[in-house]
Amino acid sequence: MKRILCLLTVILILVLSTAAIARAEKTEPDSDYVDLSDTERVVNVYNWGEYIAPGDDGGMDVIAEFEKATGIKVNYTNFETNEELYNVLVNSNSSYDVIVPSDYMVSRLREEGRLLKIDFNNVPNFKNVDERFRKGEYDPTGEYSVAYTWGFVAMVYNTTMVDGEELSGFRDLWERRGQHDVVMFNNSRDAMAIAMQLCDPPIDPGAKNFSEEDIERATDKLVELKENGSLNRYVMDQVFAEMEGDHSAMAAYYAGDIATMMDNNENLDYILPEEGSNLFVDALCIPDCCKHKKNAEAFINFMCDPEIAAANADYIYYGTPVKAALELMDEEYIENELINPPEEYRDKCYTFTNMDDKSYALMQENFIKACTGKANVGAKSAVLVILGIVVLITIVLIILDIRRAIKNRGRIYKL
Repeated sequence: MKRILCLLTVILILVLSTAAIARAEKTEPDSDYVDLSDTERVVNVYNWGEYIAPGDDGGMDVIAEFEKATGIKVNYTNFETNEELYNVLVNSNSSYDVIVPSDYMVSRLREEGRLLKIDFNNVPNFKNVDERFRKGEYDPTGEYSVAYTWGFVAMVYNTTMVDGEELSGFRDLWERRGQHDVVMFNNSRDAMAIAMQLCDPPIDPGAKNFSEEDIERATDKLVELKENGSLNRYVMDQVFAEMEGDHSAMAAYYAGDIATMMDNNENLDYILPEEGSNLFVDALCIPDCCKHKKNAEAFINFMCDPEIAAANADYIYYGTPVKAALELMDEEYIENELINPPEEYRDKCYTFTNMDDKSYALMQENFIKACTGKANVGAKSAVLVILGIVVLITIVLIILDIRRAIKNRGRIYKL
């Protein structure tokens, strides 16, 4: 019976885990919000890795400067993908005051009521933000976000392993057959977008809705990258070690980070993919789990100061929406294609929008297939197969125990 109880426990855990995948809908922020800023001089910031100037290169330590200027202590942690950020906000008890999601995730969080409106009376430096970054499709009224950086996706390659003159775009990532030296985005939206562009016929990665066929076709394209021996592995921040350490030959990644990699390894170079790529904005937002809203607004205001924005942009190599900061930047920054791409290239780019729930769930599920290299078994199917096996084993064990009990009872009777 112990075995049966253990197996039943496994079933329960699997069922509960499957149920936990379902996203809890929310449409209104909590109405009983209490701001602890006046009594707790702290702000909890959740940002991408390598995405704020730390001062370790002789430049400005932005967090230290903020703490010195305001007396507010910063608790600073990192996430690697928008999906990781989302899952933490939705499925944990963690509390953050400032988050930095990308445009499409801002839209998702806003539509679900998971963001608080910003009191712009506490953000006077917002006047320094360029008009074209003050509102977007992801935040039409401009009440829930302040643009932090903008950028796009490019390709980086190692000149000792790849002839750059033969490269033209994302398609070349699939041409490293048998080399196992390509690293790809370990997040569904960026990886699927690249695959969609290479499908025949191509699929618009900037669409709001995708059919099941669209997502399956993109999944098959990513599976092909693994099965033809081009792929090394899926990465996010690990891309720095892979490319700077000469461990991989090629990668699609965020252009600003590529500029940083090139500074750290003279063997690296870049191309702007001929297909065009994702043009994005990352924004400062206040989640509804925030406990220190005034402190959060003080942090956002500080990041919009031209001198701070310039020092930050000089380190992270992304475009800054703070227009006045550009006047403080040197020519190397202004003329860098990985920070300010040509207008004709921007015209090729697309932006992500918040997908409908069905498309979003299907994309997450199918990306697991792509990562495992199995185009015919989805996450839900795998769970159902496991549950079926467990149930079958349980039934068999119950039957065996019943037969054993009957047999033993017969022996006792004879005695």
